[in-house]
Amino acid sequence: MTEGSNDAPKDSDRRSVLIAGAALAATAAVAGKAAAEAPSPPSKAPAGLAAGGGSSKIFQLTETATGKVQGIANGPVWEFKGIPYGAPTGGKNRFMPPQKAAPWKGVRECFAFTSVCPQTQADIRGEYGQFIMWDRQVGGMGEDCLSLNVWTTNVDRSAKKAVMVSFHGGGFATGSGNAPGFDGKNLAYYGDVVVVSVNHRLASFGYTNLVGAGAPEAFKYAGVTGVMDLVAALQWVHDNIENFGGDPSRVMIFGQSGGGAKTSTVLAMPPAKGLFHRAAVQSGSALRLVTPEAGAATAEKLLKQLGISKANMGDLQKISWQQLLEAQTAAGGNFSPVIGADALPNHPFDPAAPAVSANVPMIVSTCLEDAALGLTNFTLTEPELTALFDRRWPGKGKDLTALYRRYDPIATPFLIQAQAFTDAGARRAAYTQAARKAELHAAPAYVYQWNWRTPGYDGQFGAVHGIDVSASFHSVRDGFFDGSTPGKKMADRLASTFAAFAKTGDPNNHHIPPWSPYSDAQRNVMLFDNDTRQELGPRAEIRAWWDANPPAPGARG
Repeated sequence: MTEGSNDAPKDSDRRSVLIAGAALAATAAVAGKAAAEAPSPPSKAPAGLAAGGGSSKIFQLTETATGKVQGIANGPVWEFKGIPYGAPTGGKNRFMPPQKAAPWKGVRECFAFTSVCPQTQADIRGEYGQFIMWDRQVGGMGEDCLSLNVWTTNVDRSAKKAVMVSFHGGGFATGSGNAPGFDGKNLAYYGDVVVVSVNHRLASFGYTNLVGAGAPEAFKYAGVTGVMDLVAALQWVHDNIENFGGDPSRVMIFGQSGGGAKTSTVLAMPPAKGLFHRAAVQSGSALRLVTPEAGAATAEKLLKQLGISKANMGDLQKISWQQLLEAQTAAGGNFSPVIGADALPNHPFDPAAPAVSANVPMIVSTCLEDAALGLTNFTLTEPELTALFDRRWPGKGKDLTALYRRYDPIATPFLIQAQAFTDAGARRAAYTQAARKAELHAAPAYVYQWNWRTPGYDGQFGAVHGIDVSASFHSVRDGFFDGSTPGKKMADRLASTFAAFAKTGDPNNHHIPPWSPYSDAQRNVMLFDNDTRQELGPRAEIRAWWDANPPAPGARG
């Protein structure tokens, strides 16, 4: 989509109708209006700043539609944390479309992260979780979680910097925009862009198909409110980002893993049309989501755990969030976006790429050993690898091991296993997503594969899931790169690529070789490694093997 093409009145009108319709439908069937709860009164800023509306070398004031906010300097970057873009989601607002944040008087201090959606915490016994610091979802928990964080080097409205909006990972169930991996200050400085990270509703709080389980029509959006929150955040960006030095006509959405699935989903949401202009999906290509029938079955399990029937459905908005999280955990099930409502009418990329975002260029990617995140058999031997393949694909273990060894003779058996599991699942979905996008012939899709292996944790994880998140945020100090010279070079390459894409819709820049859009005929892929290069049909025999031996499709296609 070209710059400025988002402002067509018909798109904004359609979005307004959908959002307004969602709010009216939700409130009309519930006795009394779901009033937005006012946030806690903000602390006063230093008198001179609050009175004059100016700034100092340490503090910065700027306006939003709901009130003034004060950020703090971190070197050359201004940080504004915990800005509300929506009202609290508890009580009468639970399972309802996002409501607007209440305005405040005076100046709101935005120096610290605020609450994240209630969720189960990462088990400290998992090395991968420790590696990516997934236990550090800071800010506390609660249902007043519709907030975002902004990093910028300039709050002048004339700056017109490209805007990069990050949707965090963690599937649709955990994580936050407050996690260390999504800190935007390094990217804002290095890429000369405005970075926004978003918190929103997760799991049962955002994706429970209550109407399918017998709830009144008032709850018709309960299966999709979590991604409706993302649209509300994008609307906030559209309305306010100029006061943070951003350009609302150059907004890129991006995310990895669950964040990639969210990006895939928002690409298919009519009310989001025109609010963003580029998109990147990193190891999270979601072709399909939850059907109404499957969503209803999960909702019924939740209601059974809570002891709530059709007769007392209103109790869903009276119980504590702790009770809801306990019941969600006990019930199990796939609490992910449910298709069918007008906010998300269809599967995102099945059977085709969404026409509603046809003009939005995309980047689609995977990591060579994505699947290593969920594996712990680090001491796997070569004979054990062949036996493992035989169990999964009877009679084909020896040939499959030999095939992978032709392409990678030195990787550990553990990493060969991770490559195969990735090729069988996530990488097939990514190629399918890119091919379907290209088939629209409206905007390009660019495909990359991250091959550079982290030396962290003695190199056992390889080019694991999430390593390119750090690179895209230019977070060279984290465990993946540890400030090493090769790591810094890799981060320079991907962060420059993402910043260029945010600014122009074209990822090409002087840090990487020329990169052409993807087509399923050429299958051209940029390989990020010490020798970063574009290849046509990389690992072609391996891809052909999986095309001939496709596994059953997963939950996301």
